[in-house]
Amino acid sequence: MSDKSNSTIESLLASTNFEEIRQGLKLSEKEFAQNRSLSARGLLDVISTLFYIDPLDMPELVPVVEEAIDLVARFGKSSVPILLEKLDEGDLKSQIAIAQTLGRIGVDAIEPLISAYKSSEDSSRRSFILYALGKVKSPKVILAAECALEAAESGNVELRDTATRAIGKFVESIPPHQLPRQVKSDFLEKLHKNLADTNHGIRAKAIRSLGKLAKFGHLSSEEKVHLEKICKRIIGVDEAFEWDRAYVVRKEAEEALGYTK
Repeated sequence: MSDKSNSTIESLLASTNFEEIRQGLKLSEKEFAQNRSLSARGLLDVISTLFYIDPLDMPELVPVVEEAIDLVARFGKSSVPILLEKLDEGDLKSQIAIAQTLGRIGVDAIEPLISAYKSSEDSSRRSFILYALGKVKSPKVILAAECALEAAESGNVELRDTATRAIGKFVESIPPHQLPRQVKSDFLEKLHKNLADTNHGIRAKAIRSLGKLAKFGHLSSEEKVHLEKICKRIIGVDEAFEWDRAYVVRKEAEEALGYTK
């Protein structure tokens, strides 16, 4: 990317004007199309500044943040290692945007994300990687099952929460006939275990993910009956009347109950 192009794009993307930012994104896309081999890093350095926009402070710019995520995702595989580097550099807003971008890249991001997960000991980084994997809409995300299962029993609350959610996201993209019996059994074991977690957020994610298993055709009739009983216990409509005290858990159980029919 030439210095002139870089300066123009950088100036436009630094604006707080919606149309100027959009113009900068269009120029970025054109620049990348013309010089794919050289422009990815330079463009990403500039475009990723939009990931720091606070949607609460500037809600009018949320659409251009989404456009930036989509644009970088279209850069494809070449942007994955750069995004993984940037995952450690930003604040929460940018980390979420980067993870969403990695997820939208899709299949090409799966193996690099798994490799990054396995090579990291940082629970926060691992959480964002699993969050990104949960955004991938492909049956090949089954390759990340081992990572999610391991993380679902982590001592770190954030990582355990993200992994419990990720299992439910994975089964949305994996057809029942492509989910190995042992992996499904392991998913069920971890989710049932996390229904008893002391953290209500994790309990909510566990029942939500169990509901996803039912919704997307992964449970047998017997397993649905068992899930129905669990949901009714959580809601407090069975004979025990021992409902979960957390409203968010009961709400997720009510939704999951609908998928058991």
